[in-house]
Amino acid sequence: MSTESIFRRALGEDFDRLHPQMQRRFGVGVEAGYGCVGRGVMTEVRRGPWWTLPFLAIGTMRNIMFPDRGRDIPFQIDNYAYVDGYGRETVTFVRTMQVRRNRRRRFDATMIHSEARARIVDYLGTHQHLAVDLDLSVGDDGSLRLMSGAQRFYEGPIAFRFPMLFSGRARLTERYDDERECYVIDLEVHNDLLGFLFGYRGTFTCEFIPGTDAPAAVKPYREEARE
Repeated sequence: MSTESIFRRALGEDFDRLHPQMQRRFGVGVEAGYGCVGRGVMTEVRRGPWWTLPFLAIGTMRNIMFPDRGRDIPFQIDNYAYVDGYGRETVTFVRTMQVRRNRRRRFDATMIHSEARARIVDYLGTHQHLAVDLDLSVGDDGSLRLMSGAQRFYEGPIAFRFPMLFSGRARLTERYDDERECYVIDLEVHNDLLGFLFGYRGTFTCEFIPGTDAPAAVKPYREEARE
């Protein structure tokens, strides 16, 4: 297993172009020996028109997307590195949002670096049914830019490339704001037919947690070997 973080492996020399605080955040790894917990506020959580609601509601069953929207929503993102049951270094990206006083929503993802695909593969949801290729780049301001690509569905003996007509393409930008001393995040998900589905933007600060024990609460219920 490599001693480099999965993001350094994916970005190569471009990793050094990230803002130093971004390097620290995306340097989370088993060998690095620390995790990262971000806490902040989503200034806006948006969704598409009413006809996108069934699509988003299905996502709540596996903590992928959700139909709620609002402003100034408290949230937490948990990034921990661990070795999964297949010997792969895995990093959690679990976002928890307090969308209402009595309602929390989660957006779960676990990421690995696939040597075969030469990129990060993002398993979405609680059961890793959906594997998504990620294309990463670094902006001139030291930001990290992410675009989702091909998606594959896995369940038991079933395996197929997921039609993009029934899914969404994500575009995410994350950067560090030196003046405000916080991270700034902006995500949008679009469907080829329905258009805008879901998005959020907000700011947060990070606490870096010593150790490599990922809490069971942020790990998937099921692990998928296929990438």
